[in-house]
Amino acid sequence: MSKVYKISAVTLLIRDMKRSCNFYSKIPGLKTVYGGSEDSFTSYEIGENSSVYLNLELSKLSNNYEHGDSKNLLRVILYADDVDKLYTCFKNDQIISHLISFESEPSNASWGERYFHIRDPDGYIISFAQPLKA
Repeated sequence: MSKVYKISAVTLLIRDMKRSCNFYSKIPGLKTVYGGSEDSFTSYEIGENSSVYLNLELSKLSNNYEHGDSKNLLRVILYADDVDKLYTCFKNDQIISHLISFESEPSNASWGERYFHIRDPDGYIISFAQPLKA
């Protein structure tokens, strides 16, 4: 069975990438490693060579924040040994599969990870990812 071994990143679903990048790029210790103010997805490495990230993702969900559910504005990314095995385990476990909802199936991302999303029992978005081998 695959196991989760660390928090890789926290993703904030935001309304305005330029505005958010202007803020986060000014925080000492954050370094832009992917995307930027003109992109829909930006990653900041926290510290040097830490492999821990703060991500910003442009999202229409964030436009409804005043009247919406703040659970839609945050995503925690957990690294797993094998996301395909973990996904299959979740799907086949009668207890887990009834406690969560599956938001996506495992797929490869342009930034070099394989991942899938679920919603936990309280509705928070949790991503399970693994780095793709180069």
